Amino acid sequence: KSSVQTIGEEQIQNPYTELLVLKGHQDIVRFLVQIDDYRFASAGDDGIIFLWNAQTGEKLFELHGHTHKITAIAPFFLSGASGENDQLILTASADRTVIVWDCSSGKQIQKVSCFHSTVKCLTVLQRLDVWLSGGSDLCVWNRKLDLLCKTSHLTDAGISALLELPKNCVAAAVGKELIIFRLIDRPEGWNVLEVKRLDDHQDNILSLVSVNDLTFVTGSHVGELIVWDALDWTKQASEYNFWDSSLHTDAQPEIKLSQSPNETSVQHLTSDEECVFAAVGKGIYVYNLQMKRVIACQRTAHDSSVLHIAKLPNRQLMSCSEDGSVRIWELREKQQLPAEPVPTGFFSMWGFGRANKQANQAAKKTQENTTMYFLELVGDLIGHSSAVQMFLYFGELGLASCSADHLIILWKDGERESRLRSVTLFQKLAQNGGSQIKF
Repeated sequence: KSSVQTIGEEQIQNPYTELLVLKGHQDIVRFLVQIDDYRFASAGDDGIIFLWNAQTGEKLFELHGHTHKITAIAPFFLSGASGENDQLILTASADRTVIVWDCSSGKQIQKVSCFHSTVKCLTVLQRLDVWLSGGSDLCVWNRKLDLLCKTSHLTDAGISALLELPKNCVAAAVGKELIIFRLIDRPEGWNVLEVKRLDDHQDNILSLVSVNDLTFVTGSHVGELIVWDALDWTKQASEYNFWDSSLHTDAQPEIKLSQSPNETSVQHLTSDEECVFAAVGKGIYVYNLQMKRVIACQRTAHDSSVLHIAKLPNRQLMSCSEDGSVRIWELREKQQLPAEPVPTGFFSMWGFGRANKQANQAAKKTQENTTMYFLELVGDLIGHSSAVQMFLYFGELGLASCSADHLIILWKDGERESRLRSVTLFQKLAQNGGSQIKF
């Protein structure tokens, strides 16, 4: 019997009771990227990029230009002379090209095809007005798509992920190493310098997330989570014990995982100022940065690996999985029973007053420091028939999810949509019949 938590037919805390199915892709849809408050782009293994309206589900544009699957996508905003931002997207493909698209017209602006290998990641450094591509090299480009500088060939494995850091630095995941690069803008031209290599991970780094200007976090294939100082790149804390059923007592050794790597692989990380939320194997974990420990977890949140996780408002989390489900969780505080004081009679009888005092202090400390939380399943969104790759949250417009079933689903707040339809209907009646209807 599956140990995955289930929810009944009545999902009273789940607002997403309506869905729109968006069709167009011919293969796995792996990427969704938000363009603005109501538009997003989708891309995947068919090499096509679609632009959608998140409110209506309308297909805005269908972008053709790549001949192989899309490997990375990123929004890119240009400030025009009029002060308005041109909204662009960058897409990289296994055809070893990167294309810049105009989101307003759906047209291809420029194509770069000088890469020696597939570009696996794209990062825009808006403050420096440049963007980076990561593959076998790290390349720095300006808004006109001029190559400003690049590293020498790093490794056959290539850069799998990039993260912007303070002081014009970036962190690049290259296999199990984290390489820190600094971008330098001199009058004679740009340069990118390798300044440090961090080899604390025991296996390939799969996920990177920035917490704030002082902290970032990495996760690896064998379940290691490391908290780093973003300024001097020193290790601040680490977690190697995601499988431990005791949920992290005060002092724990760094133990290598005994489970299969797929069961403990850190597939995705997200964070707020207080916590890092990790998709680890089939579970989701909440790691408190101040306490430096896991404060809540759901070890079997899904039947298969969790591929993506996001923080929602009101202490909620969302996760999606290879099992085809999208789930909403709420972080709640456990009601703690008061710690029982140690009986005094036996100790005082034999004169062990000090031991009695220490035991009572330990019990008091345990009571003070064991504020625990749990993740309660409050929504189960069933609509996809295959692995859900990721999702985007659009606030009151709902959320979008993409899957290996070639579909995108827009999940809508049923009450809101019903209310909007009623308002529209009354407005039409008022226009057609001249009814004096007031709202």
